[in-house]
Amino acid sequence: MRIPPPSAHFHYVTVSVPAPPARTGDDVLHWLALHLTPGLGARKTLDLLNAYHTPQAIFRAPASELAARGVPGAIARTIAAGCTFEDAAHQHERMLREGVELLTIRDEVYPEPLRQIFDPPAVLFARGRTELLGRVAIAVVGSRHATTYGKAVAEKLSGDLAAQGAAIVSGMARGIDTAAHLGALGVGGATVAIFGCGVDVVYPRENRGLAERLARQGLILSEFVMGAPAYPQNFPIRNRIVSGLAAGVLVVEGTQYSGSSITARLALEQDREVFAVPGNITAQQSFGPNLLIKQGAQLVQSAADVLDNLPWDVRKRLAAGREGAPGPAPEQAALDFGPMTGVAQHLLRVLKPDETLNLDQITELCPDASSSEVIAMLFELELAGLVRQLPGKSFVKVMGR
Repeated sequence: MRIPPPSAHFHYVTVSVPAPPARTGDDVLHWLALHLTPGLGARKTLDLLNAYHTPQAIFRAPASELAARGVPGAIARTIAAGCTFEDAAHQHERMLREGVELLTIRDEVYPEPLRQIFDPPAVLFARGRTELLGRVAIAVVGSRHATTYGKAVAEKLSGDLAAQGAAIVSGMARGIDTAAHLGALGVGGATVAIFGCGVDVVYPRENRGLAERLARQGLILSEFVMGAPAYPQNFPIRNRIVSGLAAGVLVVEGTQYSGSSITARLALEQDREVFAVPGNITAQQSFGPNLLIKQGAQLVQSAADVLDNLPWDVRKRLAAGREGAPGPAPEQAALDFGPMTGVAQHLLRVLKPDETLNLDQITELCPDASSSEVIAMLFELELAGLVRQLPGKSFVKVMGR
């Protein structure tokens, strides 16, 4: 079910996309110089592109003509003088060193759902598998301060959706975002991270390993230039891309006024489906998704609740592309760890996906095994993908295993 949209009406535009010629370094420099123009903004950039068709034509226009089209005088003079080309050249050199590709709104690979939002970015910096932009995408968002339960649910649902061919879109933040990316990667699925900084800047720092995996196996996107720091004001701006890429947005945890609630609001403005996982009514982290459900968002208990409520044309696309998608993870019904099989099965009964237990607690719950046997088996179960170790020598069972 789609939540009724807010009363404000948004004018969406269609940007014509002629088949682009082979791009030259000069083309890239013009796109970068336009993007680097201070104060221009996504909407005004689109207006100029619709009027002049190419960045080259915009830079050839006199300042007075640009001003007549509504460009503020100082910005018009900056464009006419070509003041941003030196910075554009530095950006291009940095992109070449880092293996980063520039996607423009005129390119065929530019995702069509994003092209149709009110203020699509004219350019995107891409690092990784740009072919993933052709997949049906589901955004999974939530709290940075997620509970163990929330992270387990996000990872499980993201893995199940990815196994059905969907690309999981999130922001690589702590908490739910990280769990969503890991869930997709865990089944060999597709995932796209939208950064609120340059694609060559890792934020948060502890996700450096995840960022490297995303660059190899998934895709990192950003409209922010190379080297751009993760300023707080960048994240609400990038959230329109998270929702804009997706056919639907799934909110797992978050307070009433959290970033995930902002993304859900943006999804409504962009006419996207909104889904939410219910939570404990007394927990602040559940206020956001529970409120969305009260307002009409689809309550989600499984991946099927998302897939079955997508628009018909989206489900058709998803079914058509499912042939190359990874299958669901094999069931671990019959575990064989030799003489330690009984310990393994007992540990899987003791551990829960929504509750952390430290090593001392686990050992106490396994009176028939020595501490060394418990530690050895936890290691084996972790290698098998059935158990996850968390900071502080704590462990949880992987949901659905």
